[in-house]
Amino acid sequence: MKIIFVFFFLILLSCFQQDNKSMVKKEIKYQLDTLQMHGYLVYDESIKEKRPAILVVHEWWGQNKYPRKRAEMIAKLGYVAFAVDMYGNGKVAEHPKDAGAFSSSIMRDFETNKERFLKAMEVVKGFEFVDSSKIGAIGYCFGGGVVLNMARLNVGLSGVASFHGSLGKAISYTGPTLTKILVCNGADDRMVGSDATLRFKEEMDSLKTDYQFVNYPNSLHGFTNPESTINGEKFGIGLAYNKEADLQSWEKMQTFFQAIFK
Repeated sequence: MKIIFVFFFLILLSCFQQDNKSMVKKEIKYQLDTLQMHGYLVYDESIKEKRPAILVVHEWWGQNKYPRKRAEMIAKLGYVAFAVDMYGNGKVAEHPKDAGAFSSSIMRDFETNKERFLKAMEVVKGFEFVDSSKIGAIGYCFGGGVVLNMARLNVGLSGVASFHGSLGKAISYTGPTLTKILVCNGADDRMVGSDATLRFKEEMDSLKTDYQFVNYPNSLHGFTNPESTINGEKFGIGLAYNKEADLQSWEKMQTFFQAIFK
């Protein structure tokens, strides 16, 4: 019996190693005017046909290891994943004051800074293994606000998913948007608040937008990031991880994109 168990374990280990070998992870540097952007590309090279791509936009901390981990998870679902650098030069923050300054500078001048996202989208569409007609995006915190505003702008995204993202408009637009929207929100997220939630739903309903809004109970800002609780306690801000909401929202996102890209 022990020999049989070891045999099957070795088979499983071999399959896992083969899967890992087929997963390509690349640092991609691309230029926007004088600013160098640092993207992170992940895809499974064993998939031969063209496939949809999903851009991943980081939290206000910048493109640290967390959005890269999410890009790797996206690639394991069979998509091409690209972690976007919205700050440029791979810049990251270690303190909320810096993170707030970085993210606010983007949102205050969104009309200009949207070019950073559009450049990343252009780079992704240029890969021969990407179906350029099927591009999605997900974002966390600040990144959630970025992808929602990109949906509002009708830049050609099939769908976007926001996780504990900011909901306010950073740009003027008349709508409606052709992009399908999924919002995964923490019901107890004080950084977003019930007023912002109400205004967002009224905005989407008035424009007859195809959107889903899911409130996860007992969930604060940053509920998908395991480091949120540590940062919340360290800096005295309303961040906390919620494993159940994390898993449920990730499952919801998978269903969302499966329906869009079928």
